[in-house]
Amino acid sequence: MGIEDLVNRGKELFEQNRDKVEEALGSEQAEGISDKLLDGAADLAKKVAPGAAEQIDSVRENVDKAVGNE
Repeated sequence: MGIEDLVNRGKELFEQNRDKVEEALGSEQAEGISDKLLDGAADLAKKVAPGAAEQIDSVRENVDKAVGNE
């Protein structure tokens, strides 16, 4: 089985389970995990570019709106 076959199988599985996947991504657990990941990424970015903290917070907030349930 090649990479293309694996990608196609993954697409098929996603389509077959789309409702379950969307429900899981919108869950409270997904929100908690995404918040931790986004906080960590934002903190790292602020250490690398301390002068861009306001922009980093804005990006973090916009991404957070797109993931999870809050």
